[in-house]
Amino acid sequence: MRHLLSTDGLDAASATAVLDTADTLKRTLLGREVKKLPTLRGRTVVTLFYENSTRTRVSFEVAGKWMSADVINVSASSSSVGKGESLRDTALTLAAAGADCVIVRHPASGAAHRLAGWLAEAATQVVNAGDGTHEHPTQALLDAATLRERLGELAGRRIGIVGDLLHSRVARSNVHLLRALGAEVVLVAPPTLVPTGIDGWGARVTHDLDAELPGLDAVMLLRVQAERMHGGFFPSAREYSIGYGLNEARSARLPEHAVVLHPGPMLRGMEIAGTVADSDRAAITQQVGNGVHVRMAVLYHLLAGEEIAA
Repeated sequence: MRHLLSTDGLDAASATAVLDTADTLKRTLLGREVKKLPTLRGRTVVTLFYENSTRTRVSFEVAGKWMSADVINVSASSSSVGKGESLRDTALTLAAAGADCVIVRHPASGAAHRLAGWLAEAATQVVNAGDGTHEHPTQALLDAATLRERLGELAGRRIGIVGDLLHSRVARSNVHLLRALGAEVVLVAPPTLVPTGIDGWGARVTHDLDAELPGLDAVMLLRVQAERMHGGFFPSAREYSIGYGLNEARSARLPEHAVVLHPGPMLRGMEIAGTVADSDRAAITQQVGNGVHVRMAVLYHLLAGEEIAA
């Protein structure tokens, strides 16, 4: 495929190629005073965000600019969407205006796939930057890049993903990708935050975080997405923290080499203790840095190099 819409179906060879390219780009830029490559000169990349974002949007913009692409940011609130324009018409407008790649974030699951379908006859590629509770493939790729740096080969590693599985697109993308790379994934959440159909993800599901910690090579905390919650999924923030927050005592139960990840933004004191988030064990800021290089690699494979097979 010529788009990156999902990690479901992304095979190990294709994922590894993107991760290797990201590593090469990172080493190429290391120590440069001016971080600029001519790779995508003359290309136009548009970020089309219908939801708020800091990390994803900024890293895509930086990635495009470091590769000399012309990057245009479009916010739904300041575009013709505010006048009632449909996603389809917006997509066709951007393609007609010369966009080589549209990076889209949308609250509706499947929106990126629909957009790619509408642009089937155009030369415009689509990258899914998060669609509803469905997927967030570049987040999974940057998480894998961070884990490779910290742990080496991911095959045979056991990764725990903890928290709001019900509303998380990050969890689904990570399960697909980590399993493709040979890792075992354990999903940990309160029963009320486990989605139906999760058995089809191919990962083991449990509600007991403490029992899993000693056997994990990495633990990824998920953001509790209160903005998507309509009803009481747990009694209180304190109760959630008691059952599923990674505090200092829980962190001490992890193996010495284990890594702590969080896609951000973090709810400190609820999902993760501040002391754990700021510890040497945590790779949270490393994830952000790797996000730029991974997104550079994705843009390279879509716009300048080999297509991503997904």
